[in-house]
Amino acid sequence: MLKRLSSRIADRLERGDVFEPRCPSREVMKHVTSSWGILALIALQSGTLRFSELRRKVNGVSERMLAQTLQQLEADGLVNRKSFPVVPPHVEYTLTPLGEEAAALVEALADWIEDRLPALRPSTSAPAA
Repeated sequence: MLKRLSSRIADRLERGDVFEPRCPSREVMKHVTSSWGILALIALQSGTLRFSELRRKVNGVSERMLAQTLQQLEADGLVNRKSFPVVPPHVEYTLTPLGEEAAALVEALADWIEDRLPALRPSTSAPAA
């Protein structure tokens, strides 16, 4: 019995447990589900983008916030960053295979929100009087 319990605890630790306050999965989830994280992942589904292209596509994000978001997603193994040694700097971003999986999932959530926006926010769909 103790051996079985020990095995289950080891499985949970290896897999991650988002309900455990100190679990690193919480940090990854925070990065992936931030507004800018979701939008960057979805934008990169179309393929490799330069920083400036990505910033235009993710309309409204500051340079600093996009750079921070991309650094976090890169550290989490979801985005690849390729820097070219030219002036001015040329940097490209692409999704990793894990990033492609995450992007598909958050895109499904974004689509669900867009499709159900009138029901989620009834006051925004009412005509002005």
